[in-house]
Amino acid sequence: MLALSRKKNEALVINNNIEITVLEIKGEQVKIGISAPKEVPIYRKEVYVQIQDANKEAMNADSLASLKNLFG
Repeated sequence: MLALSRKKNEALVINNNIEITVLEIKGEQVKIGISAPKEVPIYRKEVYVQIQDANKEAMNADSLASLKNLFG
């Protein structure tokens, strides 16, 4: 992991087309802004983990149904 220090209104650039800017700092909370192409999905990590878990469950359910159909 790369760890960088930034102050309010300072930014990072990733892959020439994603910019992350520190918008505000209040105590232990930092507000960031992200500029990226529309085709780049951006999720909070806890939401991303929920999506991954739901996809795994759906894939397992589909696989189970397919096996049941295959073997009658």
